[in-house]
Amino acid sequence: MIDKQKYSKDSVFFRDGVRRIDFVLSYIDDKDDQRKQERRRVYESNLQKVGLELETEDKTESEDGKTYFVKIHAPWEVLATYADVLKIKVPFKVNDIPDNSEIPMNWLSTPFRLPGHIMNPEPDYFTAPFNKSKSDFFLIEDKETFFPPSTRNRIVYYILARCPYFKDECGDRDKKGIKRLLNNGTYTAAFPLHDSRYWTKSKDPNCESERFSLYKYWAKFFCFFKEQPLNLVRKYYGEKIGIYFAWLGFYTEMLFFAAVVGTICFVYGFLTYDDNEWSKEICSEEIGGNIVMCPLCDQKCTYWRLNITCNSSWQSHLFDNVATVFFAIFMGIWVTLFLEFWKRRQARLEYEWDLVDFEEEQQQLQLRPEYETKCTNRKLNRITQESEWVLERTATDVMGKLFLCWASVILWISLIIACIIGVIAYRLAVYASFASIMKNNTATNLDVVAPYVTPQLATSVTASCINFVIIMILNLLYERVAIKITDMEIPKTHVEYENKLTVKMFLFQFVNYYSSCFYVAFFKGKFVGYPGNYTYMFGSSKLRNEECEPGGCLIELTTQLVIVMTGKQVWGNIQEALVPWLMNWWGSRKARSHPESLYSRWEQDYDLQGFGQLGLFYEYLEMVIQFGFITLFVASFPLAPLLALINNIIEVRVDAWKLTTQFRRPVAAKAHSIGAWEEILGGVAVLSVVTNAFIVAFTSDMIPRLVYMYAYRTHDELNMKGYINNSLSVFNISQFSLEERPEEYPSWFNSSITTCRYRDYRYPPDDKKRYEHNMQFWHILAAKLAFIIIMEHVVFMVKFFVAWMIPDVPSDVRARVKRERYLVQEYLHNYEVEKLKIQLSQNSNNDCTCTPMIYPSLSKHEVLSECL
Repeated sequence: MIDKQKYSKDSVFFRDGVRRIDFVLSYIDDKDDQRKQERRRVYESNLQKVGLELETEDKTESEDGKTYFVKIHAPWEVLATYADVLKIKVPFKVNDIPDNSEIPMNWLSTPFRLPGHIMNPEPDYFTAPFNKSKSDFFLIEDKETFFPPSTRNRIVYYILARCPYFKDECGDRDKKGIKRLLNNGTYTAAFPLHDSRYWTKSKDPNCESERFSLYKYWAKFFCFFKEQPLNLVRKYYGEKIGIYFAWLGFYTEMLFFAAVVGTICFVYGFLTYDDNEWSKEICSEEIGGNIVMCPLCDQKCTYWRLNITCNSSWQSHLFDNVATVFFAIFMGIWVTLFLEFWKRRQARLEYEWDLVDFEEEQQQLQLRPEYETKCTNRKLNRITQESEWVLERTATDVMGKLFLCWASVILWISLIIACIIGVIAYRLAVYASFASIMKNNTATNLDVVAPYVTPQLATSVTASCINFVIIMILNLLYERVAIKITDMEIPKTHVEYENKLTVKMFLFQFVNYYSSCFYVAFFKGKFVGYPGNYTYMFGSSKLRNEECEPGGCLIELTTQLVIVMTGKQVWGNIQEALVPWLMNWWGSRKARSHPESLYSRWEQDYDLQGFGQLGLFYEYLEMVIQFGFITLFVASFPLAPLLALINNIIEVRVDAWKLTTQFRRPVAAKAHSIGAWEEILGGVAVLSVVTNAFIVAFTSDMIPRLVYMYAYRTHDELNMKGYINNSLSVFNISQFSLEERPEEYPSWFNSSITTCRYRDYRYPPDDKKRYEHNMQFWHILAAKLAFIIIMEHVVFMVKFFVAWMIPDVPSDVRARVKRERYLVQEYLHNYEVEKLKIQLSQNSNNDCTCTPMIYPSLSKHEVLSECL
């Protein structure tokens, strides 16, 4: 047993119980590696020169007996210096603007509300960028608690990321920053501490125990109907994580309306089940039972009667009905409302979280250390008129890296397309096999499921599952490639880095996840030819292009969408929740046997998983991919928003749970928006109008039915009687070639059957224009194109009108921002005047003739950034 000290170590303070632990570094001492020891010694010495205070826990105090922990505390002088450098906003006066916003019937929302101290953990203040020379202007009651822990760990990480680990100034400029020390194994981890255990409050009265509050009111699944404590999330984790959860919560709320309308459309299809005239014709023995259909593949497939597709026809009607058109138009408008209302919500958060003046240019102060170490020359900044380090790049170097990076992206996208073509070839190859197997086993094992499992369905389901596995494998491989090629570009700021990575990853994921759905929606069954002149994949191969199911391609698109979308969501939740829990459970199995007082706070957090710089990136990516599924192909599956809503209700709590209980506390970071994802969502929203219009026109049978009912029906009543016979063309079976003719014939087939039917609009074999497209085909095509143009123009007009009607910033927020700016200027002016009066009175008392000094000189601190 390791001899541990007797005092409680479940604390976020140094041994003196006063100085707060702002960051922790851990390492395993390898006595054989002198270089690592020297790096640590120099690095920690440089940290102390900057002003940070260190306290080391010996390896004998750790659970494994070989891990050292270096605890870091930032004193007031360091915090004040870097708060000034980073322009961190701090309070100088309590906000006295009255909040007159009242929600009508507010009592209805009482069951969904959280306690006031959780929703608003601190008062609302007027804030201004911290200025060290005017420290008495701000509301500083206690210097130790003036900067919250999230701000403190952000400042300390800023120092750690720029502190060198070489002795003299002539050393290698690359030898700088905690990232490199982690990558080369000098340190094993670097993280800020959680303030308590998640399931109980800290015993230290000076500790806030905000982690416990977040777990109790936010991370538990049974809080799914409660509002999120976004202000507490922002205070504990920083604005960047707060903005993500605000966006995810808002997206989930908006999904509720889409899910309700989608469910109503599905119910409409269910209630009009019995009014489905074309399905009745397919299922009837007199019509569907007497229509002989042409084989769906060469040789292995045989003739079949139309009524065997009775079940798939009924199922198709659930999604392919008049409500589909309404829902497609509704979703086009819903997307616009979602994006416009989110802009307003985001503007309100910017005001409430002091991010109004936070522009991307301010993040120049937060340059990536990887960029700074590559800088070799100084250049005059035209805006600030100050000299700053810049990375000199030649045109050849820039073009070469751009070519290499985007060539890699295009190569991987081509690889996805190749895999999709492989899956299509699989579908074509195994369809005949499934048809042969089911034909030979109808009297045995498959007799029970034969009416429900057709060769088309079996092929579609297995191909979708294979495609899903390929998607997951390619994802794992491409992630590393995308990060590598983005690193090669050496982006200047963290925002620029994330935006570049976002574009590369989303382009790849877009093709990876949606290509199979695009194939089924827009290519399958469109280029098959006709009996006697079929179109084959790769020209002369024996793989005949796929035809749609007799019920249409829409039901197959629905199947593809459900498998890929649901599979991704289930797999994502397992990956996010189960894997970190298992790894943490296994890693801390020994430490759990010790008393709580001996299981130190830094060891508890060390045993957790690291969140990583791109942890939030993958969360956004997952949700944006889902957003694409419920908008781009929603016309084929009105229940997609309902599935997404259920998933997101779980997702909010799973993300909250894993962040609070399974991961180390992330370093706080600022962000005033969701970044490049906002532009991507806007692009997907525009594309979704086009895709849904094409799905309704070309994948659904809606337009052909309407053209038949209004122009080609053979009776006076306005109904669909006779539609099935009208929609099938006739082929003379004697004109089949030997390669196309079936090897076997069904028992009911006889010599009196001389023709077979197929889905198309062509002239019959006894016509002069035999097998050419007839006039009805061109009428239907014209109607489809007219529908696409009308639907797109109507939806786009409504979208732009709605976007114009709804201002991005609420009027009350705009007024409060102006009022706050005015008051800040007024208070600063009054402060300067009072300061001047005091100094003038002091000077007159001392009979001093020298120029008054408005700003007292404070001791300066070395700032660890070459660019500042």
